[in-house]
Amino acid sequence: MTGFQRTIASLGGAAGLAAMVLAITDLGTSGIGLILGGIVLAGVGLRHRTGVMPQARLDLAASLGGMVLLLSMLDGDMPAASWPLLIACWLVGWLAVEKSLAVRDMSPAMSSIVSLAVPVFFGAWIIFVWEMLTVGLQVPTVLLPPPSMIAVRFAESTSILWADFQQTVIKAALSGYIIGCGSAFIIAILIDRVPFLQRGLLPVGNFISALPIVGIAPIMVMWFGFDWQSKAAVVVVMTFFPMLVNTVAGLQATQAMERDLLRTYASSYFQLLLKLRLPTAAPFIFNALKINSTLALIGAIVAEFFGTPIVGLGFRISTEVGRMNVDMVWAEIVVAALAGSLSYGLLSLLEKQVTFWHPSNRRKIQ
Repeated sequence: MTGFQRTIASLGGAAGLAAMVLAITDLGTSGIGLILGGIVLAGVGLRHRTGVMPQARLDLAASLGGMVLLLSMLDGDMPAASWPLLIACWLVGWLAVEKSLAVRDMSPAMSSIVSLAVPVFFGAWIIFVWEMLTVGLQVPTVLLPPPSMIAVRFAESTSILWADFQQTVIKAALSGYIIGCGSAFIIAILIDRVPFLQRGLLPVGNFISALPIVGIAPIMVMWFGFDWQSKAAVVVVMTFFPMLVNTVAGLQATQAMERDLLRTYASSYFQLLLKLRLPTAAPFIFNALKINSTLALIGAIVAEFFGTPIVGLGFRISTEVGRMNVDMVWAEIVVAALAGSLSYGLLSLLEKQVTFWHPSNRRKIQ
């Protein structure tokens, strides 16, 4: 157990003791539950001082048990002992994550499970703390609704959310993403082939990429109308130049010795391109694809603020804010966040399969 882990465990145990002491003053049902929760978390956190180290799964079980206990008492009037218990749950859960990541002899399958479980656990904790703070401190829902309220709105509005998802993500963002990235890739190869284009087009591209989206979107709406085509045009502008610049940089990343070696085998330009330059440029290309996956979604949503049919994520956000339906706004934000995270994750998985040879994707040999 490292010194950092001992510090986390000690703080978690101290927070559990504080929760237990504060809960003794309340002998009701909630007080008894808080006393038991404080005893468990204090025991898990301070157990290392006796020389007995609980496994990570025991720490995780204690943390999750404390979370369930606190959620069962969410009624808008939280006892004072619930806050140190919340801190104890967080610290003991953190200790479980630290122990899991420190294990060196895990199988590849278990290592993948742990790598996936850590961000899931962290995200669940953020939602849990959000729920505790908004309900326990009685934050006005207009300012920040609790996740439970957002989840209810999400479940009740699936048909509306699906229609907005189709309009913004599938029609506008995805089509603009494919057109922008595809055309930029083709033009990057032409630029690499023609030095004049490289010297003339890239500076212009850097200038256009610096234009604000709030200035581009109204113009595209005037040119292409109020439907999804104008939003796709905004996405094309936003995704074109990051893809162009990264692809050109990747094509130029090959070393002279590598190019000379293939030329000694009488390789043509296209053989050199397919067998050396494009594989070398693959990490650059995937970086652009991942960056553009979020830019495309942002561009499509923002463009809908400047004119759109009565459907779409951006349209719904702007109208529901005016109606003070903040829970619906957050439901739309959740849809956008899930779509962006999913696209980024799929591209990352594809990148690992295509660029498995790159040092950043090689599995370290322990």
